[in-house]
Amino acid sequence: SDSKVMTCAAVWRMPKELESGSHESPDDSSSNTQTLELLCHLDNTAHGNMACVMWEPMGDGKKIISLADNNILLWDLQESSAKAVLSSSAALEGKGQLKFTSGRWSPHHNCTQIATANDTTVRGWDTRSMRQIYCIENAHGQLVRDLDFNPNKQYYLASCGDDCKVKFWDTRNVTEPVKTLEEHSHWVWNVRYNHSHDQLILTGSSDSRVILSNMVSISSEPFGHMVDDDELSDQDDQHQEEKIKEPLQDSVIATYEEHEDSVYAVEWSSADPWLFASLSYDGRLVINRVPRALKYHILL
Repeated sequence: SDSKVMTCAAVWRMPKELESGSHESPDDSSSNTQTLELLCHLDNTAHGNMACVMWEPMGDGKKIISLADNNILLWDLQESSAKAVLSSSAALEGKGQLKFTSGRWSPHHNCTQIATANDTTVRGWDTRSMRQIYCIENAHGQLVRDLDFNPNKQYYLASCGDDCKVKFWDTRNVTEPVKTLEEHSHWVWNVRYNHSHDQLILTGSSDSRVILSNMVSISSEPFGHMVDDDELSDQDDQHQEEKIKEPLQDSVIATYEEHEDSVYAVEWSSADPWLFASLSYDGRLVINRVPRALKYHILL
């Protein structure tokens, strides 16, 4: 508006036919285009440009947090969902023009914690008091682009940024990252934990590559599945015990180079844990699968 770029947010409702659980395939309704219903705008006129919006991970779809410039805004969608009421907010204070770049809502601790990124800093907030609970200053050498919580392991948070690195943190002790990945050669825009198997990590970067990593040592199953004693013969026993004692090694599973431009988004399928998508600046959307050998290694 007035030759200025404004970023805003709104809540929309999908048509009933497209909701999960409906058996109709989308092709059936191609003749009549479905339209989304606009429920409400998240009014950010007083708070500046929206950087990101997050649904409460385990909630009933009534709570949203948005980050606008240097403000954290907690919205409550009323019964009708047609009105968003600002229930609480907090501002980032300090020198200079502070602006949030991204944030994630933790699925742990009764969904009372969020993590935000601004400049090179990652902060944790308690949504009940809107107070800061931890701060990782200089988490990355340059801008922090994205964050993601481990879905199965409390306190574990992944971050990535313009220093080409992906870092894993234990938010109880933020002096040093638990692990650092340095596989990309340009800014890392996205990091995503697999929803079911948290050792699988997906990253996308402006080096045009998508990298799938196996971070077993910091996953919720660092030693693989424990085997029942009854299942083993004496000969296998010793061999198996040695295997259990030795944690599996972290490694890069695969590097995908189908994109010819910067990869700005990677995401796991919410329906199939072995499927993921990536999207690059040139508009190319690529769907890939976790290699079958690794899938069976994890499952068996």
